[in-house]
Amino acid sequence: MKHYKTLAAFLDYMQLPRPEHPMLSVMVAKDNDYLPCPRESSPPISTDCYSISLKKIMHGELNYGRTKYDFTNGALIFIAPRQVLQWDSSFIFDQKGFSINFHEDFLKGTDLAQKIKKYSFFSYAANEALHLSPKEEKQIESIVENIESEYQNNQDAFSKDIIISQLDTLLKYANRFYERQFLNRKELSHSLLEQFNQELNRYFESGQLQEKGIPSIEQLAEKMLVSQRYLSDTLKKETGKTTTEHLQLRLIDEAKNVLLQPNKSISEVAYELGFEYPPYFSRLFKKKAGISPTEYRALYKMN
Repeated sequence: MKHYKTLAAFLDYMQLPRPEHPMLSVMVAKDNDYLPCPRESSPPISTDCYSISLKKIMHGELNYGRTKYDFTNGALIFIAPRQVLQWDSSFIFDQKGFSINFHEDFLKGTDLAQKIKKYSFFSYAANEALHLSPKEEKQIESIVENIESEYQNNQDAFSKDIIISQLDTLLKYANRFYERQFLNRKELSHSLLEQFNQELNRYFESGQLQEKGIPSIEQLAEKMLVSQRYLSDTLKKETGKTTTEHLQLRLIDEAKNVLLQPNKSISEVAYELGFEYPPYFSRLFKKKAGISPTEYRALYKMN
């Protein structure tokens, strides 16, 4: 897999205009123009750059797996350094919007260098993009206008600080708008929770728990065709619990059934549920159930 360490090398590969700044590129489609189209297809690649793009597809379609996505109303896509990128000819389209690309070192020595790592939407997949309302789109575009103005005009000692301040504002708005998207897409959120529980049930009922151990959240998300971060953020907004908490509760629920088999020790129950270390199982059970596995078993016998 090819990795591009500089912004210029990455943009050259993408067949896009060279940047005005060695660590920053800003491209905006104005009036009747379209954004420059990147190369039609690419094997897996990665870069040391961040990318923030507003896609408004005017002609053509974006395919993600077997699903077509409507980006006409504008969708923000975020890409972080060292994420693997790959696409084919299904990405051929004319689009409006903007594309901001910057090397991670552009943020060095600023507060944003650490803050940007906390925005989980940089780990979302293409089909989990932020869909903007017309009003939100205008707010984002006004910020990008300020960034482009500093980028295109004669840059001075203040330009970088101003650009980074505007990037910080853009990301704060994106975070707010994602919160709105999660709240407004209750049907999707509920559907993801159902899918998550169904995947867990299939895993448990097929005997994979005993054979392969406790599934990772990444495994479950992959089965559901969503990114791990998007799944976790969606369930957190919908239920107040993370994917890990949902998985743990399901394991404890299963443990209560197995504990009622008197011929099995606590350690045997732990191993059967995929726990490598019985003491960890006992601590988790007490944390979630309020009593230890031994106390639970004794309580059931009393009743």
